[in-house]
Amino acid sequence: MLELPRRAPSKTGIAEMAVIGFASHTGRHNAVELAKSTAVWLEEKGHEALLLPELSLLRETGPEALGKLDLLVSLGGDGTMLRTVGIALGTEVPVLGVNFGHFGYLTAVEPDGLRNAIERFIAGNYHLHRRMTVDVSVFSDGAESARLSATGLNDIVLARPSGTHTINASVAISGERFLRYAADALIVSTPTGTTGYNLSARGPIISPTLRCLVLTPVSPHMLFDRSLVLDSSATVSMELDGRFDADLIVDGVPRGQLEVGGKLVCSAGTSDALLVSFGDRDFGTVLKNKFHLADR
Repeated sequence: MLELPRRAPSKTGIAEMAVIGFASHTGRHNAVELAKSTAVWLEEKGHEALLLPELSLLRETGPEALGKLDLLVSLGGDGTMLRTVGIALGTEVPVLGVNFGHFGYLTAVEPDGLRNAIERFIAGNYHLHRRMTVDVSVFSDGAESARLSATGLNDIVLARPSGTHTINASVAISGERFLRYAADALIVSTPTGTTGYNLSARGPIISPTLRCLVLTPVSPHMLFDRSLVLDSSATVSMELDGRFDADLIVDGVPRGQLEVGGKLVCSAGTSDALLVSFGDRDFGTVLKNKFHLADR
């Protein structure tokens, strides 16, 4: 087991050595190299750095060991950020995103600003944002215990496999039957995830500081095609009927299939994601910058 001293960062800064992990997109050479060079720079300053292979070993020992990190740095695009947040969930370790992608909606700094960002974090000069997550439990036909559980920062998607017809699912909200949907997919999104697949499906954009769930059908074959914005205390259950199984996708990553007769249940996540930023990230300003919106 890797044993690391734990010194939780605060607004007064880290008084002793910091322990910082780096999770980089392995397909982006410049991201991998920046992680390596920054790790060397940190160790020269008397801190400790762990790169992705070491983080994987640390994660295998359990959340207690991973929780001894002071900061986890994600180097890549939003997809890398989502996977890095997944590593940190349940540990109270904050995540700093470095943008090597095209969009970078979740990231806080550009590559040339990483060292300055780390120095500010160690000094306690940063903002910490709590973001709601969404939990999903998958049940086989008639089973009382879940065969699969997962958590997403962006969304849970039940989608038709390629080449098949629409999926058919009976949806219940907090135990009360709502509608039987026929659609290409059904999305249960967090506020953070509303600028992702939900937006492509013409769902609403919601401030990430709110706590709610958004249910959005994709290409519904029915008269009702609107999104539902639900209280964070609500649960969304989907029971699959019809002739075809459906793919389960969590934050863009396939997690298996829901068989006909099976059910999944989505609810507000038990653990928040902790994201680091510097300066005020005004929601409207971020939207305008990332979507290249101009005043008329």
